[in-house]
Amino acid sequence: MRTTNRISLFPAVLIVLCAASPAQQKPITAREVVAEIQKHVGVEWQKETVDTFKAGNPDTPVTGIAVTMMATMDVLERASARSLNFVITHEPTFYAHVDVPEGMSQDDPVWAEKRAFIEKHQMVVWRFHDHWHLREPDGIEAGIVRTLAWEKYQNPDNQFLFVIPETSLKQLAEEVAKKLDSSVVRVVGNPDMKITKVGTSPGAAGFETQTHRLELDAVQVLLVGEPREWETVEYVADAVTQGRDKALIVIGHIPSEQAGMEDAAQWLKGFVKSVPIEFVPAKQPYWPVAVKP
Repeated sequence: MRTTNRISLFPAVLIVLCAASPAQQKPITAREVVAEIQKHVGVEWQKETVDTFKAGNPDTPVTGIAVTMMATMDVLERASARSLNFVITHEPTFYAHVDVPEGMSQDDPVWAEKRAFIEKHQMVVWRFHDHWHLREPDGIEAGIVRTLAWEKYQNPDNQFLFVIPETSLKQLAEEVAKKLDSSVVRVVGNPDMKITKVGTSPGAAGFETQTHRLELDAVQVLLVGEPREWETVEYVADAVTQGRDKALIVIGHIPSEQAGMEDAAQWLKGFVKSVPIEFVPAKQPYWPVAVKP
């Protein structure tokens, strides 16, 4: 009787296991990953946002996720080689804030080849910009603070302001260049100027945001990702000529936001478990020239 019962139960168990197997093996799609991000990001999802799909079919099954600061051609190639077919990028893929560059034909050879690569390798690109910045603290700023190890210097009422141990402008620029891995840091101001009060403005926040922070008495030097030279740079140069206690350290757009997207990759691993997730850093596009005297 015991033997008969075991045999009679076996087909039923097998049927249940077979029925469950396809559902368990069904891969997550890019659209489903984004839905999970929207659930976990912790801020209300905006109707007007650049955080949208930029290339590829959102219903593509995901084999792996590459999180990056910018989906450059180099990043796409490295991601594809590692079977990371869903690319989550902080900045535009196609050379403009809304990924439709004005004055450029979609037949442009550089644009066309990049799109063709994405299509050929069945990749999907989605942007994660607005809502990562909207988090409290700002996801990008948190990455900078962690990398600089400035948590204890941060103003509790304003995450972009810091009071650091006294240093010179030159020494601060060297520290920032090393810790944020930027080989091309540019500085406006007296290199021997003594610094304790620092503000940050990663990325390309624009003249208004950058100058409003520079105007503060709590800011002697502003760390920026990318300014326009005829706006913020000229403003600080004039302030220096006027004898004001102001300076500017230009880090470069990519290294100023890179650490924040590395944090985004770690955050994503907390709730997307079914596929590999890797941070794929974008390379600093500039290289320095040593000018002989």
